[in-house]
Amino acid sequence: MAGEPRRFFERKRRSKNAGVCAFVVVVALGSGCGTTQRGSYYQNDGPPDQVPNDIASTPDATPRVELFLARVNRPYVALGRSYTPLTTDVAFHQRGVASWYGKQFHGNRTASGEIYDMFAMTAAHPTLPIPSYVRVTHSRTQASVIVRVNDRGPFKFDRIIDLSYAAAAKLGFAASGTVAVEVERLTHAQIAAGQWRGAGVEPLNLPAP
Repeated sequence: MAGEPRRFFERKRRSKNAGVCAFVVVVALGSGCGTTQRGSYYQNDGPPDQVPNDIASTPDATPRVELFLARVNRPYVALGRSYTPLTTDVAFHQRGVASWYGKQFHGNRTASGEIYDMFAMTAAHPTLPIPSYVRVTHSRTQASVIVRVNDRGPFKFDRIIDLSYAAAAKLGFAASGTVAVEVERLTHAQIAAGQWRGAGVEPLNLPAP
């Protein structure tokens, strides 16, 4: 993984004086990771011990209309920073750096309560509704994948999305750890209309970053 230390979510007790309570994120900090070289990983994370030969051929997630999970779409704090997830079915487009997380978290629960599978096409995002489906496009090669967002993170200032190992391998950046990408959320209307097939949804005209 070339992302940040991972996170565990806890529900915060409702304060007598507070109208709305957020999630408290207890972050398990990794130790001993002192290098920033390409291809390096946090001490206890990284690719699987045996990489499947067909990992780059893993089928994309198949979008379907799903109800949002209220318990994981509330405001929360991670590493001293507040986040307010989206709670409505709106279009979303973002450019930035993607990273991935792997074997250290394989088999653990995600923010949604589901089990993280590093060989599935999933992702973590700090503010997109859970669950959501997004198209992630490699900015240089224009290769793209569709993943299901079911986790929170990354919480590093220069990262916008954390992909599963399979999604990173399919996009071609598992070895380098990070890559510039564009992220498009598929709305329920777009999913119902099948607009995610083929070339995907119509991109938004955003100014260059």
